[in-house]
Amino acid sequence: MITLYALEQSRAVRIAWLLEKLKLDYQVERFARNADTLLAPDALRQIHPLGKSPLVRDGDSVLAESGAIAEYLLARYDRDHTLHPAADAPDFDKHLYWLHYTEGSLMPLLVMSLVFRRIGAQKMPFFAKPVARKITDGVRQSFLSPQLNLHLNYVNQALADKTWLLGDTLSGADIMMGFPLQAALSRGGGSWENIEHYVRRMEADADYQRAAERTGCLETL
Repeated sequence: MITLYALEQSRAVRIAWLLEKLKLDYQVERFARNADTLLAPDALRQIHPLGKSPLVRDGDSVLAESGAIAEYLLARYDRDHTLHPAADAPDFDKHLYWLHYTEGSLMPLLVMSLVFRRIGAQKMPFFAKPVARKITDGVRQSFLSPQLNLHLNYVNQALADKTWLLGDTLSGADIMMGFPLQAALSRGGGSWENIEHYVRRMEADADYQRAAERTGCLETL
């Protein structure tokens, strides 16, 4: 049986969604974040040295990195290519691109946004607050906000007249992309109608709902 190690408020829900779609037998082991640091507990480092989530154990293999986990599960268990195109299929390149665009391009911007927001919320001497605010606001205005808008407008356009990223059929790329798009919408600051419809379709999917229930009520970043 496959084991999914899921940290609360993490991206593990999408790996559970993929496991549901593949109709694989799996169990979930949930971990709470450190109340002070919000980081993963030391117990996860007993499973993988970096103590990250999600982690998947399949037999003797323990895999980290969401993109690697998704690609592994698709290659090993989606033998009929219902969730990913074969290497000689027309949309193979698009699927591979979106599968890795998620963690390679979009998620780093969202994580940076989260970090800078938390810096502003940290307790600090009153005389330091204006300096910290000036630095964080400067980075947001000059880099983070323009880059996030650029990427979200790009994704929104890519979804024009489409149900899913590759057309009418949900794929592993959609399973990877759902989480960051949920997170982006939760922050507001823009109007991305195609993304909004896309996220609503995802959240209405019965397999997604089962995955969310099994991994816990996870909050987006």
